Amino acid sequence: MFEAVEDLIGEHADLEKKLADPAVHADQAGARKLNKRYAELTPIVAAYRAWKQVGEDIVTARELAAEEPEFAAEVRDLEQQRDDLTDKLRLLLVPRDPSDDKDVILEIKAGAGGDESALFAGDLLRMYLRYAERVGWKTEIIDSTESELGGYKDVQVAVKRKGGAVEPGQGVWARLKYEGGVHRVQRVPATESQGRIHTSAAGVLVTPEAEEIDIEINPNDLRIDVYRSSGPGGQSVNTTDSAVRITHLPTGVVASCQNEKSQLQNKEQAMRILRSRLLAAAQEEAESKAADARRSQVRTVDRSEKIRTYNFPENRISDHRVGFKAYNLDQVLDGELDAVIQACVDADSAAKLAAA
Repeated sequence: MFEAVEDLIGEHADLEKKLADPAVHADQAGARKLNKRYAELTPIVAAYRAWKQVGEDIVTARELAAEEPEFAAEVRDLEQQRDDLTDKLRLLLVPRDPSDDKDVILEIKAGAGGDESALFAGDLLRMYLRYAERVGWKTEIIDSTESELGGYKDVQVAVKRKGGAVEPGQGVWARLKYEGGVHRVQRVPATESQGRIHTSAAGVLVTPEAEEIDIEINPNDLRIDVYRSSGPGGQSVNTTDSAVRITHLPTGVVASCQNEKSQLQNKEQAMRILRSRLLAAAQEEAESKAADARRSQVRTVDRSEKIRTYNFPENRISDHRVGFKAYNLDQVLDGELDAVIQACVDADSAAKLAAA
């Protein structure tokens, strides 16, 4: 059992030697890559060594119990420890998403439902901002188009961790990647005089934020258009061509920004969005080619499908991918998303283990 871990232990030892060489750190990008892999392997190596040690302790305890019956209880305790370590090691060996520790750009777009959908998009934005605040992440609204009633037709938010080591599975992308899809709301709109329940929806798109080293973009492949900003924004709105739209000609991917005061700032923000979208498209294409079979087995967390219903009259939230249901919608909308997200994480891990 776990024979493959021996190869990982050898890789871990090799990485340790390389990272001890000062010459390696002259290449900062290469050193970061080695450090990242070393950090991924360290908890696996530690868990495997503990698992192996407990196995040896069980053999010793059984020999003692054959002569002294009082050691039987110790054997049972050690066997339970081994079972726990076995489960832990299995989870650590689940193939990791290489983007799990990346920051993200989260986009929310109003869908069918007009003003009510835009108000719901605003509720979702508040939910994610509150959740980020609870877990200690930073947020920055990059671009937004507000609706007349105070909601959002669309809004884009950068969500970042504040620094320091990231525990496996606790990165921004590792948690928020399950939020992408169609979110449906059922409630009585403020504009409904008859008290009837309406159904509307908003779409959420989550992409890992790409660094320049992740995606190489040829400036000759870009078409950059400038235009006048529209909507709320102060005296500079509609007076200068400060809004920027960037089109990546080979793929047709478009990113735009109009929230900042200067054309240069809007261009920088639009490039952030464009890099993230291109990275997401490249990863999706690679995953589609390399893992069609596995994707079909983890369909429970497919980001492209309608994923969740927010039922206000019943104070109920339902995640249709994994069968999660709870009656604390008010708390979830206030940022208590961990239980909902964890249900998706657990389902994804179980599917990957089954497919391994």
